[in-house]
Amino acid sequence: QISWTPLLVLGYLFYLLLGAMVFQLLEKQAETHFRDQFQLEKLNFLQNYTCLDRQALEKFVQVLMEAWEKGVNPEGNSTNPSNWDFSNSFFFAGTVVTTIGYGNLSPSTVAGQIFCVFYALFGVPLNLAFLNQLGKGLNAHLLTLERWVQKPGRAQVQYQFIICFFYFKTMAIFLSTGTLLFLVFPPLVFSYVEGWSYGEGFYFTFITLSTIGFGDYVVGTNPNKHYIPVYRSLTAIWIVFGLAWLALVFNVGADLMEKFLQLKWHKSDLNLAERATTKLEDEPEQPRIHIPS
Repeated sequence: QISWTPLLVLGYLFYLLLGAMVFQLLEKQAETHFRDQFQLEKLNFLQNYTCLDRQALEKFVQVLMEAWEKGVNPEGNSTNPSNWDFSNSFFFAGTVVTTIGYGNLSPSTVAGQIFCVFYALFGVPLNLAFLNQLGKGLNAHLLTLERWVQKPGRAQVQYQFIICFFYFKTMAIFLSTGTLLFLVFPPLVFSYVEGWSYGEGFYFTFITLSTIGFGDYVVGTNPNKHYIPVYRSLTAIWIVFGLAWLALVFNVGADLMEKFLQLKWHKSDLNLAERATTKLEDEPEQPRIHIPS
């Protein structure tokens, strides 16, 4: 029996190498352009404000970077809403236990950092158990239909066809409804509230629900917009249910991929066995030599 694990490892490494090459090809030139443009803006700023020198400007840029790392948006003024009101804190707690971790906000006090460690230590397993239970509830109806389809004793072909059609129709409804609720409709809301394009909203939606969480797009962080108090809390609830649905879709995709690989290698083993059997049958029988004891 040939194991498909080495092939999967090689395929995984090749996929990472392919992604690295494509991202380098797409992003490196743009990064160089933005870096040169930023340096040019700093030179123009120094030329317009001659009372400043380069060292003072670099120090101010460092202050801006530290403010951003602490979750303070440099835009606006001190009247900006707090990042740690209840709605934002609830949203941050959701990003911790779901392991999204946008990176735009993090605890700055030692007590907050220690609490975050223990909160995640117990919260991440709790979140996994919750999502697992929620996924089982979503999958229960599909498993019932699958057992109903595969139930022995159903000899009528027409009846089997109707049951299979009903099963796949339910699967299609499940996938299409989840796609609309968690991937297609939310970008419209984010585009309207945040001012993003639909593509940016869809990008944020998928990056969030897949727990990648780059942090380049985060809801409720624009100081020039007025958000309702429960906006980020509702977003956190949407994230939890979207995580359960997308995790179920990912699990189905992983199972299908494993079954495909196992089936492929199983067919390869059968072909090798058939060739060996055919070769043995085609070879003429060798004369047997009796060696006396």
